Amino acid sequence: MSTALEITAFAYLGVISVVLAVIDVRHHRLPNRIVLPSYGVGGALLLGAVLFGAPAAALGRALVGMIVLFGFYLVLRVLSRRGLGGGDVKLAGVLGLYLGWLGWEALAIGALAGFVVGGATGICLVLARRADRRTRIAFGPAMLVGAWLVIGASAAGWGTGAVVA
Repeated sequence: MSTALEITAFAYLGVISVVLAVIDVRHHRLPNRIVLPSYGVGGALLLGAVLFGAPAAALGRALVGMIVLFGFYLVLRVLSRRGLGGGDVKLAGVLGLYLGWLGWEALAIGALAGFVVGGATGICLVLARRADRRTRIAFGPAMLVGAWLVIGASAAGWGTGAVVA
């Protein structure tokens, strides 16, 4: 991340990530009043970063990533018969925006990592006898952790050049 606006955008994502994870764990909701403005705030900050020297291609990837991840989660929601919440679908678009900014590989790995973290969480809860097959488990925190694992790796310079913008 090369510009102050990029750093600000990711700091904003960090703040809402903590807030959303806590709310989702406690109430199984990802409130629209937090998620929906995140599209505009993140988009505006990343657009500003392009205006101040960040690569324009990153913004194009971010927009495509937003649409692709939102669409993928929407299809999953329809196929899962509401096993996946609408808030998860909306959050996926926000995460797609940020992961797409970092690169195609970051988008793919970040999306996959959310499912890995969610699956591992579910297995741990079942093994600890804190959940069973019918227990509703908040998926937003797993999505966020998966995305932040990739964002952290990118910031640390780990992975291929496709992950590091």
